[in-house]
Amino acid sequence: MNILLNERALEVDEGTTLFQLRESWKPDADVLIYNGAAVVDDLTLNVGDAVNLIKRGEIPPADELEALMVSRHTPGVHEKIKGATVGIAGLGGLGSAIAVALARIGVGKLVLVDFDVVEPSNLNRQQYFIDQLGMTKAEALEANLKRINPYVSYETHCTKVMPENIPELFGSVDVMVEAFDRPDQKAMLMQHFKKAPLVAASGMAGYGPGETIGVRKMGDRIYIVGDRETGAAPGCGLMAPRVGICANMQANTVLRILLGEQ
Repeated sequence: MNILLNERALEVDEGTTLFQLRESWKPDADVLIYNGAAVVDDLTLNVGDAVNLIKRGEIPPADELEALMVSRHTPGVHEKIKGATVGIAGLGGLGSAIAVALARIGVGKLVLVDFDVVEPSNLNRQQYFIDQLGMTKAEALEANLKRINPYVSYETHCTKVMPENIPELFGSVDVMVEAFDRPDQKAMLMQHFKKAPLVAASGMAGYGPGETIGVRKMGDRIYIVGDRETGAAPGCGLMAPRVGICANMQANTVLRILLGEQ
């Protein structure tokens, strides 16, 4: 019968168990992943099962690394998202965290656009480092993402998103992400980007309850993530926990769209 071992097709005898497979192929493996979940007990394998055998602390060959990075995914997910392209407009607290999440799950291509540079106050919530102060966010984020997942294709632009360059920048994306700070920028992108589903954000400032951040669909293709009320203002700043909740909900909404979920 056919199974997948470290994302490669393998023929095994019926009745083969997980521990028998480990003994035959990688006896020193101490992490066993079965259909996306780490397991510690033996079990009988079935046709189509996906198994990953990993030895802690070992750096695998390059041709195996990508497969092992996505081994904890639900089976079938990586095949669907590897061919997708996602655009992110704005690489601040939202955009940089969204990009990290999408890179970790292995979305095939990310188009990253921001005209700004990394400055000290960004470091309270954005995915940059002190030694990157002064670098453009596009350059700094691409460097960080390549350290996380070199198998994603990154297209970066240090430019301001304007109505006239939206088709050139984002004409090839399957899903668009709005991650701007200013309401006028958000409105501009929502008004002028018409090609594909758009995941936007509104309301994530302060330290209010995380459960007030949700997802609302507007029309056929626009999704708004946030509490839609709490904007940044004196006495109500932007901080990593709540911005991170919103960013990861945006990333999860992108993933659900790519997988055809409603």
